[in-house]
Amino acid sequence: MIDISSAIEAILFAAGESVPAARLSLVLDTDEKEILRVAEELSEKYSREQRGMRILRLGDKLQMCSAPEYAPFIAKTLEQRKPPMLSQPALETLAIVAYFQPVTRAYIDQVRGVDSAYTVSVLAERGLIEVCGRLDVPGRPSIFRTTDAFLRTMGISELSQLPPLPDMSGGEGAEKLQSAIDELQNAANQGQISISEITGCAAEE
Repeated sequence: MIDISSAIEAILFAAGESVPAARLSLVLDTDEKEILRVAEELSEKYSREQRGMRILRLGDKLQMCSAPEYAPFIAKTLEQRKPPMLSQPALETLAIVAYFQPVTRAYIDQVRGVDSAYTVSVLAERGLIEVCGRLDVPGRPSIFRTTDAFLRTMGISELSQLPPLPDMSGGEGAEKLQSAIDELQNAANQGQISISEITGCAAEE
């Protein structure tokens, strides 16, 4: 009889990216809740034994990553240069997408009060946001949402774990997002928000 824990470990290691728990459930002929339970136990074991790997839960997906404390050694070994941090405009845009997704670029522009085309493009290139469809209105503008990379960046499993959104009433727009932006900036200052070092997970340049 196959060992579920070892099977999950092998699949996630081989995949190199996030794998839906539903997919693992189907392949291993095991209840999805059991898959998540076993993965959590495996992750706790890695941490308890100070192993170099971690298993992250990203919504309904699982991913194997290197432990964040070993990121400097990985970067040095693989000769990866330290990636630039996100600018304040990019953090503002990321906060708007995170809290109000799915959103159009026009909505982001409205909240920030400036053209956000460049920052949206930067965030998409870095894999923190992605196009998830088009709005059914004339011109069919793209709508954006955050990605698994964003969850890894923030060190959370799902969007509900984001800090509470400040009261947006009163029409002050982006100013009322400042505390949320500060949270993102804190993550950036800790080296979490970057192009290729995302809580110990190597992302493609």
